[in-house]
Amino acid sequence: MPAKLSVNLNAIAMLRNRRDLPWPSVAGLGKIALTAGASGLTVHPRPDQRHIRFTDLSPIRSLIDAEFPQAEFNMEGYPEEGFLRLVEEHRPEQVTLVPDDPAQATSDHGWDFRKERGVLEKVVGRLKGLGLRVSLFADAEPDREALQIARDVGADRIELYTGPYGGCYDDPARAAVLVEALGATADIAFELGLGVNAGHDLTVANLPPLAARIPALDEVSIGHGLTADALEYGMAETIRRFCRACGQPV
Repeated sequence: MPAKLSVNLNAIAMLRNRRDLPWPSVAGLGKIALTAGASGLTVHPRPDQRHIRFTDLSPIRSLIDAEFPQAEFNMEGYPEEGFLRLVEEHRPEQVTLVPDDPAQATSDHGWDFRKERGVLEKVVGRLKGLGLRVSLFADAEPDREALQIARDVGADRIELYTGPYGGCYDDPARAAVLVEALGATADIAFELGLGVNAGHDLTVANLPPLAARIPALDEVSIGHGLTADALEYGMAETIRRFCRACGQPV
């Protein structure tokens, strides 16, 4: 099955937050995305609420529950207590845990699974107790021991950090090396029984090689590039373009 598309709404929220006005509507554009064929919506609520606000979460949860029950809500964040309480309140279908400092501009690396094993075991257990799927951010390096730890602490999936791959938009040779590393990491994850998601700086141009190398890829979460394309093509057509790039028959 082709990878599913989850639309990260952070960039839309950041644009909205430039003014004390309710537009562009985060939930409204999420609805357009789901209507056009996206399989889910992703948010990364940070403590300073510089993009997604805590007040955005209930409307998104309600939108999915009322109008798109087949879609999934994915909440991404660093597992500090405030984030975990938001998760407990809004019960996303999937929680993606990232290791970055909440003050960072964006996520830029995967977990050090050896170092953070104890923390992850405790948090993943808490989330699994709520019946939620848990995905852990992982770097591209094929490291079996690290991925074994991800499985042992109870994760269901990893999310491959594709930022370096996305940064090779003007270097095809380097991109080919990185997509192979991502694929090798995915191969190990699948062997261990983990599902595989991917996200960060993915585009219509670089998605097809990634999907070809990882045909069993479960999901891609895309925000910045998708929002940029939506300014040119409109949200609905952009969703169709990204779904086709994932290999979906649109």
